[in-house]
Amino acid sequence: MPESLSINEFASFNLAILVYFLGVRLNKKIPFLNRFNIPEPVSGGLLVAFVALLIYLGFDKEIGFSLKSRDYLLFCFFTAIGLNARFSDLAKGGKPLLLLLFLTVGYMLLQNIVGTGIALAMGLPTGFGLLGGTVSLVGGHGTAIAWGPKLVADYGVPGAVEIGAATATLGLIAASLLGGPVGNYLIEKRGAKPAADRPEEAPMIGIESDREGGTSVTHTGLMRSLLVLNIAIGLGVWLQEALKTWFGLDLPVFVVCLFCGIVLSNTVPALFPKMTWPARSRSLAVLSDLALGIFLTMSLMSLQLWTLAGLAGPMMLILAAQILVAGLFIVVVLFPVMGRDYNAAVLGAGFAGFSLGATPTAIANMTAVSKHYGPATQAFLVLPLVSAFFVDLANAVIILLFLDG
Repeated sequence: MPESLSINEFASFNLAILVYFLGVRLNKKIPFLNRFNIPEPVSGGLLVAFVALLIYLGFDKEIGFSLKSRDYLLFCFFTAIGLNARFSDLAKGGKPLLLLLFLTVGYMLLQNIVGTGIALAMGLPTGFGLLGGTVSLVGGHGTAIAWGPKLVADYGVPGAVEIGAATATLGLIAASLLGGPVGNYLIEKRGAKPAADRPEEAPMIGIESDREGGTSVTHTGLMRSLLVLNIAIGLGVWLQEALKTWFGLDLPVFVVCLFCGIVLSNTVPALFPKMTWPARSRSLAVLSDLALGIFLTMSLMSLQLWTLAGLAGPMMLILAAQILVAGLFIVVVLFPVMGRDYNAAVLGAGFAGFSLGATPTAIANMTAVSKHYGPATQAFLVLPLVSAFFVDLANAVIILLFLDG
């Protein structure tokens, strides 16, 4: 039994900041990482995860990080997306939003067909194939852990929780490494470079001037943004519990927080027009970027890579097939359908992130590409709405369809 070395919350949080800067340094020094738009949290976080693996193998010591603050950072990030969203923008993004939703549902069905098809061909139960499909990949660790006990008890998949968590881990790594190269390929080889005379946009949703002096970051702006974020998060946590208690609807907390952010930003400024609202301010953007950077760094540096040793050969085969299918789907289907333009290329990088990993990974992939080539507002608007709002709901229905079909 390996000895466990636990790093407390304070140390884990600050170490994540150092690891982020390590990733910045690696990206500057290693041309490959910069050329293929690998996000800084991925570069630094995976290096630390591999160091932890070497310590585990060489000294039989298991390093564990405290991740209590990570959930709060996730809530901050998605709530900021909600606060920046306007109903008018959602209406403008109507067609791309619907197209991406249609493509995503189609891809989820395809992902489960690939997983279950290979599993059945090897004499394994359908549930095992779903662990190599949307249960662990599109669904991520949370969905894998939630569905694992049911797959063990009702569908004859022994060790489903452990297999699902390990599969989600490998999927997250693949998602982090695939998005940048796919976006780079679409831009450089498929002619999706942004036009030289394209109007300047903000990296995500437009940064606008506030009443305190343009787009500068101020201490009052940061405090106002943080206060509004926390109010929206508090409402989101309460609403999530209420929906679960009253209607049996168990949505992820970050999804409800995003929804509360949207509602607040589309009601409070209208009701109180003289109030300075932090939506689309530089201060809110800083808090959002900080939350995403540290969240993703903590997620990757805490990966326990030694758990991947438990993945059987059939699951590795399924995962290899899923990575290939994801890349082909983006290049052959998603990119042409979404318009073959720069926004479609950035969406492709993001789609690689959440189709194999998680929405924060998708945003990090898109951020890395847009920092290199220029902003892509539409991509940052439609992808989080699809991946955060609709995917979890659709996934539950699709999983049951395959299990009971």
